Amino acid sequence: MVTRIVAMADTHGYHQNLLVPDGDILVHAGDLTQTGTLDELEQVNDFLASLPHRHKVVIAGNHDWCFARQPVKARRILDAAVYLEDEAVVLDGIRFWGSPWQPWFLDWAFNLRRGAALAEKWALIPANTDVLVTHGPPQGFGDTVSRGERVGCEDLLARLRQVQPKLHLFGHIHEDRGSWKLGATLVVNVTTAEGTLPATVIAYPP
Repeated sequence: MVTRIVAMADTHGYHQNLLVPDGDILVHAGDLTQTGTLDELEQVNDFLASLPHRHKVVIAGNHDWCFARQPVKARRILDAAVYLEDEAVVLDGIRFWGSPWQPWFLDWAFNLRRGAALAEKWALIPANTDVLVTHGPPQGFGDTVSRGERVGCEDLLARLRQVQPKLHLFGHIHEDRGSWKLGATLVVNVTTAEGTLPATVIAYPP
């Protein structure tokens, strides 16, 4: 059976005119909001509730401060989707793992220093994960910024090679949307670049 996954990231509140195709499971890989207020999150929750997808999975991104500063209130507001923060959920027999962390980026939310701190988070990813959802990219895939530098996480790449999920979804880097193969894993930057690009549709298993 093929499951139609519709994935997005980096909507930053610009979701009203976003092209969101129909599908079975909707995934948002973080940066739902612009500044991470609870009011912004309420608007995003209303948007998610309006979509017809049978299941919805959300992680936070570096702009989504409410999940870092007011996690109980934020989780209560986001009742239109399953929120994952270093957690798993099984939907239609597919095991998802979601994590919001990325290498230190200015002074935004869910930043960690490269090395041991990030490696510790990635070590939590279970070996039986089917779909990995992170906000930031692994090194070398969908991680090239406008100045030409690659900014992805080396330790995430190492864990990705170990776990080998069928699918890895992320955003964060608006300039490098696309899909790549890493062994058995389809690696996809699903950014919508503040709603200027449509959501990505992926047939699972890829």
